[in-house]
Amino acid sequence: MIRIGIECESIEDNSWGIGRVLTNLLQELSARSGELSKEFEFVLFFKSHVPNYSYLSSSLFKKTLLRLPLQPFSSFSLYYYIFLPLYLLFKPVDVIFLPNYMLPFGINTKTLVILTEDVYKEIHSSAQKTRYRLAYSIFANHAARGATKIMTISISSAINVSRVFNIKLGRIVINQLGVRKPMKIEEGKKIYRGKYILSVSQAFPRRHLKESIDAFESIAGDFPGLKFIIIGADKYDPPIIEDIKNIVNQRLGYEAIIHKEYVTDEELALLYSGASAVIYISFHEAFGLPPLEGLTYGAVPVVADTDITREIFGPEGFYVETPHRSDVIAQIIREALLNSEKKEMIKSMIPKILEKYSWGAHTDRFIDIIRSIAKS
Repeated sequence: MIRIGIECESIEDNSWGIGRVLTNLLQELSARSGELSKEFEFVLFFKSHVPNYSYLSSSLFKKTLLRLPLQPFSSFSLYYYIFLPLYLLFKPVDVIFLPNYMLPFGINTKTLVILTEDVYKEIHSSAQKTRYRLAYSIFANHAARGATKIMTISISSAINVSRVFNIKLGRIVINQLGVRKPMKIEEGKKIYRGKYILSVSQAFPRRHLKESIDAFESIAGDFPGLKFIIIGADKYDPPIIEDIKNIVNQRLGYEAIIHKEYVTDEELALLYSGASAVIYISFHEAFGLPPLEGLTYGAVPVVADTDITREIFGPEGFYVETPHRSDVIAQIIREALLNSEKKEMIKSMIPKILEKYSWGAHTDRFIDIIRSIAKS
């Protein structure tokens, strides 16, 4: 029996980024419990509480809460850098999967760690808080040097991670992310009526949400009633999205921009299904799921012209070459709303994308990777 540890702190509350990746992986593993339980046991580690998700009830999973019995507060540092290595010292697993980009010191078992070039940029970003820069600098670089294998989530990310962290490509395994088949949407069921464009992501400055709002305002008069729905936390420092939203809505004279920090998966599916386009103009991402998810519902992606977007969407797409310029973003959004022929051509990619980027395929590769590490 191969014992695999998985660090799961990122799924304890509302999940973004790596939390959504881990959620989909665990759902796939749970669905295969009958087959996998003959070979694997998965030990899931949590910091504060074990969430009440149905897929976690699988007998394939052993849930372990790493905190002191009367611990009065929740601490990521205690959990990740002290309790996790101590647990593995006394109750070792064959492989530990650490999706949170960092390798604690004192873990002597075989390790699989996700790394992205975004983490490297965060280390060197003056906009990032010092404590996060320090943690990434110490523990992401330790992963780059000491992990058994580094997992990246796209081909372009593997090349970039190898370059910026000085990792030999032979230590890197590539496991592209996936999208689920779109939920069936009841005919006529909508959250918002009328035409709208959609942004789904945590609003870090690199994703150019401010510039996208400026672009939207400049074209809104040409598309009466057009809305811009924004889902995700404001990660500008200091936060700016609510103030900009209110100012733009006042200038346009209607509730043109709607901002929510979080929606359920069901609400997100409804939003994707009604959107004309998904706006995700990030100049550096290891992958970037929202525009891919949106496309499966028929919402065309408006994305920055980068290696990863070209890898996913190919030569045809609504690409923004200069993400910092709101006038260029406005031009591409306008094209995405008006160019019906190009939109239909892009939508014709959906079956091929679902075949290439599926969570089933991602999980198949994950199992092969951990099996190979465990037996090496």
